[in-house]
Amino acid sequence: MLVSIENPAPRPAWLRAPAPVGENYRSLKQLVQDLKLHTVCESAACPNVGDCWNRRTATFMILGNVCTRRCGFCAVQKGGPLPVDYDEPRRVAEACAALGLKFAVITSVNRDDRKDGGAELFALTIRAIRERLPACGVEVLVPDFQGSHAAMDVVLEAAPDILNHNTETVPRLYRQVRLGARYERSLDMLAYAKQVSPSTPTKSGLMLGLGETIDEVAVVMRDLRASEVDILTLGQYLRPSPKHLPILRYVALEEFAELKRRGYEMGFRHVESGPLVRSSYHAADAVAEHR
Repeated sequence: MLVSIENPAPRPAWLRAPAPVGENYRSLKQLVQDLKLHTVCESAACPNVGDCWNRRTATFMILGNVCTRRCGFCAVQKGGPLPVDYDEPRRVAEACAALGLKFAVITSVNRDDRKDGGAELFALTIRAIRERLPACGVEVLVPDFQGSHAAMDVVLEAAPDILNHNTETVPRLYRQVRLGARYERSLDMLAYAKQVSPSTPTKSGLMLGLGETIDEVAVVMRDLRASEVDILTLGQYLRPSPKHLPILRYVALEEFAELKRRGYEMGFRHVESGPLVRSSYHAADAVAEHR
């Protein structure tokens, strides 16, 4: 059982990501700046930014870099949202072309100020990438759109290769971790996506180390399978700053391996489980299994 403790042990030696350096890292950073784009890699302080950018992959974040929610784990800036930039999809597609991407991952901040939660921009971005790079696969990591099935329809009509929406944590911790979100709503949106587009792989992920128990994680995994989610990601929560939720535990490698085993046993088609796993981790590998 995952036991919560106030002062976890020092970060394990095996929990180290490559430093954000190197020629590919610098050139991708310049590309993002030149095209006036945002990436979740930088805005959310992802520990894998050095590794991914040196492999010339990135997760683009549309609809600005200011989120309308105040989740306790997330480093993305909070506050009044930025105006919607309808040229952004074209620039994202241009970046994908410049990088020669075969698979692109698109996410966004929460836009609770918009009736569709930003679904229109997701659809426009998917279509812009396909127009510029017809062979490029596209995964979208969408917010809950405040439960709007109509918004989910808009995204699915653009035919993403993977529809991802993260549950993030166990229901008991939602009030601290996902302020403004509801566990049941997230499950409903995932189930609805599969109902509307049965052939589109659905995906969800959780962060571990926030005080959950392994039994609670297993319940969420079963709930996701009941919602017909195909792909699961499990990673270690890493505190972006002292202002964010504390790490209550570093989850052992053996426990990640056990959860991965359970995931396949439950029927997930693809499971990524490990300390540095994040939503877009090995995204192209996951979709390849469904083609």
